[in-house]
Amino acid sequence: MYVTARILATLFAASLLLACGQPTGAPATTASTQPMEPADASSRDFGDYILLFSAIPTNTLTPDVASTYSITRSANRVLLNISILKKTEGAPDMPVAGTVRASAVNLNGQAKNLSLREIREGEAIYYVGDVSISGEEGLVFSIEAQPTGATGAPLAVRFQRQFYGN
Repeated sequence: MYVTARILATLFAASLLLACGQPTGAPATTASTQPMEPADASSRDFGDYILLFSAIPTNTLTPDVASTYSITRSANRVLLNISILKKTEGAPDMPVAGTVRASAVNLNGQAKNLSLREIREGEAIYYVGDVSISGEEGLVFSIEAQPTGATGAPLAVRFQRQFYGN
């Protein structure tokens, strides 16, 4: 249900802050011209919508969660998790579907293979994808999300995280 979605989003954000180091170095050129989000950011407010995002090593997931969502647990894989919430006055923000695209590049500008899939669990809607890393690697993620039925420019964010694989 929605409460489960909010808890999962909060857990992903908390895991992100605990599992990842601070970003280092200047980001490589990316497809996005968006400014970089602060190192501790896990959401961005766009007025009518909030975009939640996190990136965590997949080995920080419990075996049950990884199994449920067909995610390979590994110190050398990173899970990107994205949710779109529509603000509703006097009620909890509601998850909404949309068209979500994401890309990842390392700090040398090398593109990483990343494709997203939608997960629906009750009222919760997530977009997840995973990407491989080699040892210590910083990644810059660029996200564009267009909520279903929304007009105007897509919700766009760019953020950087440092990971420590094997």
